[in-house]
This record gives sequence, structure tokens and C-alpha cells, in this order.
Amino acid sequence: MKAIPTLLNGLMWGASRIPLPLLYGVAAVLAWLAHDVVRYRRKMVDRNLASCLPELSEKERRRAARRFYRFLGDYFVETLRLHSMSEREMKERMRFENIDEVIANLRSGRDVSLYLGHYGNWEWVSSLPLHFPEDVVCGQIYHPLTNKTFDELFLGLRERFGAHCIPMARTLRQLVTWKRDGKTSIVGYIADQRPTSGRDRHWLRFLHHETDAITGAEEISRRLKAAVYYVDMVRLGRGRYCGRFIKICEDASVMPQPHSITDEYYHLLEASIRRDPPYWLWSHNRFKHIRKNR
Repeated sequence: MKAIPTLLNGLMWGASRIPLPLLYGVAAVLAWLAHDVVRYRRKMVDRNLASCLPELSEKERRRAARRFYRFLGDYFVETLRLHSMSEREMKERMRFENIDEVIANLRSGRDVSLYLGHYGNWEWVSSLPLHFPEDVVCGQIYHPLTNKTFDELFLGLRERFGAHCIPMARTLRQLVTWKRDGKTSIVGYIADQRPTSGRDRHWLRFLHHETDAITGAEEISRRLKAAVYYVDMVRLGRGRYCGRFIKICEDASVMPQPHSITDEYYHLLEASIRRDPPYWLWSHNRFKHIRKNR
């Protein structure tokens, strides 16, 4: 059975060696198939755009939808390219701003929590270890996939540049272990996902929707007294991104209002989406839950 993941990994590695400009030709075909032929989640995308951005005209929303599918094709081949991309090319294509301030927090012994969304190419943020001192532990929270083959493949991709993937169920345990060992950590949370239970649910206003939000990242940040930053992803062009670190707070434990970090994160994420809508993941059913007993 091990031969299947090895063969698949080899095929993907071989395909990833194709120069990115040529891979974008494949991306254009994939985008056309998804948008016009297969119509992959077209109803979901159109419904999300209409309800989240009602201020746009129908023509503007159609254009945003088409651009979203083009980006989805680009995201696919850019993620494939991770298999063989060199450290030098990765640093040229994915850069970060305001890193010095984040490093200063880490040097003072304070852990750092990074809030991200499904915006821009979030997979490339796994290259963070290339920009930080070697003694800093860089981690990212992930949901293990049910398919073991694809789980192994994505773990390999996300850990290529030295980041540690932490299963969501073990997050606090792992971070406390690093802290006890005297290690400072910087950990990324993609926090715009739909909660799976009511235990960590908080309701807020986001893109014209009353939205339930995950609060686990905030609870962990408060317990660790971590500095919290939002990563504002800006697409500079095809295959070129900039992650801007925007400080939410210096010490999560002293934030007086419950859920204030989560609220600010969603406020910043909405600003990113409104600035350039096509780069958010419009195909997922983010607004499925409806609040009851209000």
C-alpha cells in the first residue's frame, strides 16, 4: 500500500518541475472547466457573492466570480509547485512585511499567534520558517484528512520549509510542551472556518451575515499570553504575494472583552475581502449555520 502514496508523490513532484508560467496555462484550462463546463459549486459561489457583497452590481459579481475561478486554478498549480520549489524562489514569491516587530516579540520570550483566512494562497504561508531565526518554532494548525494518502501528501507540502503541522485536537498540548521546553513559537490559525460544535462558537457580524466563529484560537492565545497578529495577504501578481503582519494585541491575556480578538480578526479579514473579493474561498458554505433562540 505504501507504493501508492510514493508513486503519486513522484508524479506530483515531476509535474511541479514544470515552470510556473507553463503551469498557469494548465490553470487557465482548469478555471474554464470549473466555471463553464463542470460548473463547480457555481450556485454556492453566486449565492455567496450576492449575499455578502450586495453593493456590487450583477455585472461586477459575475466578473468577481469568473476571477475567483481563475484564481482557484492558479491556487491549484501554485500549491502543486510547492513540491519542488526552491527556498530562494519561495522567498522571492512569498514575502512578509513587519517581520522585525514579530521577531522582537519572540525574542522577549512571548509566543505569537497568527490569524489567517482562506484568502490568497494560504498554503504558501507555510514558508514562514525561511524568514525567522532557526531557534523559533513555526507551527500551523490543520485538520487531518480522512484520506490517508492525501493527508500524507499535504503534510509533506506544508512541512517542506520547516513548519510543524499540529492536529487541531492536540494544539494546546503541543504549544504548552514547547513552552515548558523553553521554546518560543509562532503558530498560524486559519480561523474563518465554520465551527463544528457549539462549545467554541461565538456569533458576530461578517459580510452582511450573522456568522458563527471559532474561538479556540483566541482561548489558546489568552492562555499562552501570546501576541496576536493578523496576516493580511496581498496578491501582487500571479505567483507573487505579500503577507502583512497587523498587530491585534501585544498580550492576549489582558484583552478585557471576551471574543474581542476574534471580532477584530473578522473585521480585518472582511477589509481584505472587500479590497479584492476574488481571492477569498467563495465556494465553501461558510454561512450554513443559523442562530437560534436569539
